[in-house]
Amino acid sequence: MSEITYTAVATSTAEGRNGGRATSDDGALDVTLAVPAAFGGAGGGTNPEQLFAAGWASCFVGAVRRVATAKQVRPGDLAVVAEVTLHHDTEANEFKLSAALHLEASGIDQATADELVHGAHQICPYSKATRGNVEVSLDATVA
Repeated sequence: MSEITYTAVATSTAEGRNGGRATSDDGALDVTLAVPAAFGGAGGGTNPEQLFAAGWASCFVGAVRRVATAKQVRPGDLAVVAEVTLHHDTEANEFKLSAALHLEASGIDQATADELVHGAHQICPYSKATRGNVEVSLDATVA
């Protein structure tokens, strides 16, 4: 069995995504939740898809750095833009997610950026957790 490194604890209250609140046990996270205006809601708060995208992007950029170090590559600036999309299958009346992960890199060539993004997708815990459950597209752009 593997060693526990860290456990995050968060609580969502009230109506969840529809006017609820999400907080972490250490107080670092305290956000109001709202259905996005683009989804027919009032907006004015964050939503689970944004929170998931922020977590995945943060984890993924760390995974890119780890792969770069293993390959002895020294990229310049790195950013990961994660797009998490909520889909509604009206026939089955169920929801599912898809994601697109975009690596933006400097100081390396396109082939290396492509290797890093694909390597990161193999080791990132978010990528592992969603593999086979969430359709994911990957790309890299070099500045």
